[in-house]
Amino acid sequence: MIVGCGVDIVENRRFERWIEKPEMVSRFFGADELSGLDLKKNKALESLAVRFAAKEAFGKALGIGLKFELSDVQVKKNPAGKPDLVLSGTALKVFEENGGKKVHLSLSHEKEYSVAMVVVEG
Repeated sequence: MIVGCGVDIVENRRFERWIEKPEMVSRFFGADELSGLDLKKNKALESLAVRFAAKEAFGKALGIGLKFELSDVQVKKNPAGKPDLVLSGTALKVFEENGGKKVHLSLSHEKEYSVAMVVVEG
């Protein structure tokens, strides 16, 4: 059974100032999520933007908004290279409280925008 779905789109340029402030990045993104990401490279904006969109889409899928620590939702690639949401702490708690059993994630980005879609199964 589908508990909910959420979609979010963000403008990549929004994250330019975040890259200049490491405290902003570490506040919203988990260390594991950022491993291997070079914040000085051009694709870093897209990578941060699409990950942030995934966090917002997750909250929308549950119908709760951002009532969890954003760093408790991490986008990681599975061994096949598919992006997955890995939940911990406050995010895992609200996921389970809202009947979540499985989460699906789809990501896409273009030059100026990044989009994420999350479907929560119960």
